[in-house]
Amino acid sequence: MATVIQPTTITAASPPLSHFASKPTSPLPSSSSQLSLQTSSLFLSSSKSKSLHHHHHHHNYVFFAASATQSLLPPKPQPLFTSGSFDDPSSPESRSGCDIHGLLDLLRLSARCGDVELAKAVHAFILKVEEEDIFLSNALIAAYVKLGLVVEAYRAFRSISSPNVVSYTGLISGFSKSNREDEAIKLFFRMRSSGIEPNEYSFVAILTACIRILELELGFQVHALAVKMGYLDSAFVSNALMGLYGKCRCMDLVLKLFDELPHRDLASWNTAIFSLVNEFVYGKAFEFFREMRRNDGLGVDHITVSTLLTACTDSNALVEGQEIHAHAIKFGLETNLSVSNALIGFYTKCGSVKDVMALFERMLVTDTITWTEMITAYMKFGLMDLALEAFEKMPERNSISYNALLTGFCKNELGWKALNLFTNMVEECIELTDFTLTSVVNACGLITDRKVSEQIHGFIVKCGIGSNTCIEAALLDMCTRCGRMADAKKMFKRWPVHLDSSVVLTSMICGYARNGQLDEGISLFQLSQSEGTMVVDEVASTSVLGLCGSIGFHDMGKQMHSLVIKSGFLTDLGVGNAIVSMYAKCWNMEGAIKAFETMAEHDVVSWNCLIAGHLLHRQGDEALAVWSKMEKTGITPDKITFTLIISAYRHTKANLVDNCRSLLFSMKTNYDIEPTSEHFASFVGVLGYWDLLEEAEEMVSKLPFEPDVSVWRSLLNSCRIRLNTAMGKRVAKRILAMEPNDPSTYILVSNLYSASGRWHCSEMVREVMRERGFRKLPGQSWIVHQNKIYSFYARDKSHPQVKDIYSGLEILILECLKAGYVPDTSFVLHEIEEHQKKDFLFNHSAKLAATFGLLMTKPGKPVRVVKNIVLCGDCHTFLKYVSIVTRREIFVRDASGFHCFSSGQCSCKDYW
Repeated sequence: MATVIQPTTITAASPPLSHFASKPTSPLPSSSSQLSLQTSSLFLSSSKSKSLHHHHHHHNYVFFAASATQSLLPPKPQPLFTSGSFDDPSSPESRSGCDIHGLLDLLRLSARCGDVELAKAVHAFILKVEEEDIFLSNALIAAYVKLGLVVEAYRAFRSISSPNVVSYTGLISGFSKSNREDEAIKLFFRMRSSGIEPNEYSFVAILTACIRILELELGFQVHALAVKMGYLDSAFVSNALMGLYGKCRCMDLVLKLFDELPHRDLASWNTAIFSLVNEFVYGKAFEFFREMRRNDGLGVDHITVSTLLTACTDSNALVEGQEIHAHAIKFGLETNLSVSNALIGFYTKCGSVKDVMALFERMLVTDTITWTEMITAYMKFGLMDLALEAFEKMPERNSISYNALLTGFCKNELGWKALNLFTNMVEECIELTDFTLTSVVNACGLITDRKVSEQIHGFIVKCGIGSNTCIEAALLDMCTRCGRMADAKKMFKRWPVHLDSSVVLTSMICGYARNGQLDEGISLFQLSQSEGTMVVDEVASTSVLGLCGSIGFHDMGKQMHSLVIKSGFLTDLGVGNAIVSMYAKCWNMEGAIKAFETMAEHDVVSWNCLIAGHLLHRQGDEALAVWSKMEKTGITPDKITFTLIISAYRHTKANLVDNCRSLLFSMKTNYDIEPTSEHFASFVGVLGYWDLLEEAEEMVSKLPFEPDVSVWRSLLNSCRIRLNTAMGKRVAKRILAMEPNDPSTYILVSNLYSASGRWHCSEMVREVMRERGFRKLPGQSWIVHQNKIYSFYARDKSHPQVKDIYSGLEILILECLKAGYVPDTSFVLHEIEEHQKKDFLFNHSAKLAATFGLLMTKPGKPVRVVKNIVLCGDCHTFLKYVSIVTRREIFVRDASGFHCFSSGQCSCKDYW
């Protein structure tokens, strides 16, 4: 999370008010010819004043760049009130019988110490003085503004019979900084109508109001007036104008003003750099920083460092970030709170948890932002316990802190924890922002529980927040993840025409793929392309490439790759990673390796994609070789990396269990990553592959923490492959006790009972499933032929060539039976006849898809089938025999990885 720079607020009292008394003695050169704007006469228009009176802006904007605030200050600040002004016999002190010098000192003291009562006491004394003193009255306004008492400042202003430019400017600045921008603007018009000319600080004060409410049109007019009056060469005024244009995304005007400024100060550079960062022009921002250091010889302040660290964080620029960190140390800024917070954000994104913790331990002062950044960091590195500990230790929490924890749970796929936290937020009346609601909707998508998603959906609609487009898009995506495609389609159809539909189009396309409606997903993408309704940006490209990979649609994936190159998105890390993953999933590991090697840069996800691709192809030795190369690059592995690497030991040519064991137990020591249930589940799979089930069960029972269900599922799968029924029953009971509401658990237990002949128990389990409304994810297989997807379910009769497919399958079955194929009916329901059991088996989706592929492809060409779940044992056996009788290679990608059936053998070696 990029660190938010907390700018200092703009106050009229920031510059000494004595400086506001008059404009510069020699007007600066005019450059009115450089900007064709409305003239300053508009400022005198009463109709304009009335229209502004009714134009309400109540946005609580913070000033665009803290550096622009800095521009309001003179190069060398003077004391708020100086005694030198009283040496002149005509000074206010000389003309008054009271001790004005002492009153000024008291007002200065009240502002510095935040003493409201002292300021009010001085005010009371001033009211007793018969002769009005404008100098003293202006000082009173300034003190009240500094104390945040704008109402009192206004009363003091109203008591002045003839306010001058200092009076007006002080109050305009006060209104601007206290979310009363409309009143600041009206007061500026009033000052102009009274014939008082603004000075440079008046311009800064009114521009502050424009910045906070994004009033660009008025800003143009102020710009024109500044040109006319000769104030544009003032760094204060130009910096404030640059701040306005930067906030309003007018980067060309920012750079124009910057280039024409004769004398740039540090604030000028900071404002320009901040504007570039705000526009994501990070390279140019770094160039400006180097030019500033090289040409102007200026130092850096906390704003410079914080801004550039934000750029480094967002652009993943490790080297540049380390350089900025060095500058921070050189100028003694590392202990600055905003710099420290920015450094934590930077090392969270680009460094390691050790870097972050070392910074945190060195900090002498922390605030809510610091603790929130630490929560984000711990969550990013998968250290949930430390994140929760930091949350509990926070001296003060706000909705942002809760949101950081909520987002962390979602990123670590802990959907239920996120929902529990959301429930607590509701009960404790914590502010629910759009970000909160989007996160909880994402959490529902993670747990894929239809009923819970409907409850959260109802809550959001009831609160009246459903009209927010970001939340609506998140709700649509949640519906697709929870199997509510009908609801998703309704939301999609009523999406406003005038809004960008790219996000919801992407969600619908992925939703179709997620719910097995692959042809609909591809058709929607093609339709959106032909109608031009979808902007294929980096996000959309990544999503569609992911869809092509999920489907195994190699040709369309290649077309998307070409489109990405043409669009210039190839440098985007997310897009590059998606291309690697797509080729790996589409049987093209060579293409995946080539895509990886042509990437300009890599992150941990890039390496994970390449390693995962090798594992899909069951190439363990190659995956370990990639891991060895990754270690040499210095890129920090994450917990996913280790899950993949541990799994790689299942597919090595030699038994390397000892190596795997050493890696698992050295993760904390060598890489500062605590092994989780996910890692131990992978290790159990390795032990099961090498037939070390007893060791696996013993290890799981002795783990220092309660393993989650994934560990036991891994052990149960090993029991299934190794035919260890006794251990399988023990493990199944544990799983059922841990996840009684998971349909897949019931299927596992039912199948185990069926395999052991306990049909009554099996039927009881299935009856409980029916009562609770659980349903098994239907097996689906598909094949891509001539750029079209053909999907099949078990006993599917919907295909237009259904007669040819079933006739061909009958011939295949007969030929395979002759070759020695024996159907495995052990998992088919017991209450039907044997021939009916075989009929169920013979019409499985994988068999139908493979038959269709054989019919539609040329002789000698391989057939490629994708299945959404793991192949059943009978289909696996059948396809081995098909490869014999047809003399064709059959490639299948199921939930376990790739199978290559050739000459009666499978590349998985019958362990999947």
